[in-house]
Amino acid sequence: MNLINKKVTHKRFGMGSIVKHNESIIEIHFASENKMFVFPDVFGKYLKLHDKSDAHLIEKIIQIKEMERKEEERKKEEEKKLQRKNLKLRLEHEKLMKHYKLHPESQMVFRCDIEEQNSSVSEWKVFSGAIKSGNNKGKPNKPIRMHQNSAVLLTALDPGMPEKDRRIIGVYMVNEDFIGKLCEDGNIPAHSKYKLQLSEQESNQLLLWKYYTDKKSPDKMTWNSGKYRYFDNVWMAQILLDIVSLKSEPTEQELAQRFFKHFCKMNQITDHDLPKPNGALMRI
Repeated sequence: MNLINKKVTHKRFGMGSIVKHNESIIEIHFASENKMFVFPDVFGKYLKLHDKSDAHLIEKIIQIKEMERKEEERKKEEEKKLQRKNLKLRLEHEKLMKHYKLHPESQMVFRCDIEEQNSSVSEWKVFSGAIKSGNNKGKPNKPIRMHQNSAVLLTALDPGMPEKDRRIIGVYMVNEDFIGKLCEDGNIPAHSKYKLQLSEQESNQLLLWKYYTDKKSPDKMTWNSGKYRYFDNVWMAQILLDIVSLKSEPTEQELAQRFFKHFCKMNQITDHDLPKPNGALMRI
């Protein structure tokens, strides 16, 4: 849009002509001197174009600028709301952290179906499932015992095999700031560092029931329903220690060792005092 030499009238400085302009500044020559103004803001309130078609275009530009300004204000307000929400969550998080007491069974063993066997170790998260009945039917389960000290153990059972042959296929610590009580969508994401996938050969050597016991039926190896169960912190430490011994590749072994040390620290476990595994499979 070329406004050079266009005639204008200013409320204070009278008539003049435009000598220079760009997207943000306009310069006008008046009888006594040149003046610079903010473009297009000066139009409408203080400055009027004589050419009606150009004046109409300026009005459109002003309308567009006003819409952009309102959109910018809306975004800023949304950002403020998000900051207030995040602050509230952080304060709630800090409060829970301050008063949190370690639950002795705050680990999760998750039963993966065929599809989840791949997705759980590629996306490094699991879904806790939906509530089956009651007022909250259909809503995600809240993994209320899960906290920053918790790990998720991924297991799978090959078709046609008995439950005693359930294999461990992977394990991960939950995300650094995860709190089960605040989990609304049922998704349990992995820690950025502490996650281990087992090869098929390693998995075949690491059976869940070597470590796990259903305390209601200690002599049975059954899993009738549900996607997950909570289990003992010490059992998870035993599993992680055995994963360290299974890993032969130096980098993977080092990661497994760091994982084990971190887990023991988070769960206040003395690693050299760990008892031997005594799951249901060891009692046959």
